[in-house]
Amino acid sequence: MTHKITELFGIKYPVIQGGMIWVSGYKLASAVSNAGGLGLIGAGSMYPNILREHIQKCKKATDKPFGVNVPMLYPDIEKIIDIIIEEGVKIVFTSAGNPKTWTSFLKEKGITVVHVVSSVKFALKAEAAGVDAVVCEGFEAGGHNGREETTTFTLIPMVKEQVKIPVIAAGGIGSGRGMLAAMVLGADGVQIGSRFAATQESSAHQNFKETIVDVKDGDTHLTLKELAPVRLVKNKFYHQIQELYSQNPTKEKLKELLGRARAKKGMFEGDLEDGELEIGQIAGLIHQIKPAKEVLEEIIEEFNTVKASIH
Repeated sequence: MTHKITELFGIKYPVIQGGMIWVSGYKLASAVSNAGGLGLIGAGSMYPNILREHIQKCKKATDKPFGVNVPMLYPDIEKIIDIIIEEGVKIVFTSAGNPKTWTSFLKEKGITVVHVVSSVKFALKAEAAGVDAVVCEGFEAGGHNGREETTTFTLIPMVKEQVKIPVIAAGGIGSGRGMLAAMVLGADGVQIGSRFAATQESSAHQNFKETIVDVKDGDTHLTLKELAPVRLVKNKFYHQIQELYSQNPTKEKLKELLGRARAKKGMFEGDLEDGELEIGQIAGLIHQIKPAKEVLEEIIEEFNTVKASIH
């Protein structure tokens, strides 16, 4: 399978595992990379010294390429970037911020840079900033999302029409059929988050993994748009947000309810009531917790089978 994406990263399959907070440690990233995809360590939930430890362990666990996902709103961003450079990481996915800020600096260090976007406008900005590829994420995706609420199905062809760099589709993709659909729409590769969150190597709490398997269609919702739109499982915390909305709250009131470490409480510590449980709509198609290698192999096998049956 040679595509622009496999050549760009030096990987076997054009499948990237999303760098999700509290879920994507070195175990998941190295498992996906070893299986022929591109594993990403999610730096968003790591203190700088923890990130360094995960990068070092990942280098020992795989001799294949892997990357780090960096949300640019991160408070210790300079330290994070320094560690990435010191540890010789060659692939960085940036998100939640202006791609201009770090792209040229990282590129000068020989790093391949990919930026996550949710609209054509931001895809064009990322291309102008000099990134090597963009991840275009539709609003089916779990976790933090674009304000535009554009679905993956419409976003991919619109971005593809406007940019010349490779396009990676994300949001609502968790199977070989989904991957094929994204490629037909013009994507050069796919980034998959939720499906890899429900794997044995994911660092998510077992309670959260089991919740992902239980989620049906309609069980997640995009909320807190005034702060940063986020797709959550409808649990007790979610219903508290909705209750607060009925009182027409200020931003401050919403922030107060959100508090600190909600995502850690839910996804990492397994508090299914008061935690923030971020997962995509595709969770309705996830029925088992499996090894990451098996998940990736199933996706590729289904992709090839369905592709062959269409022609």
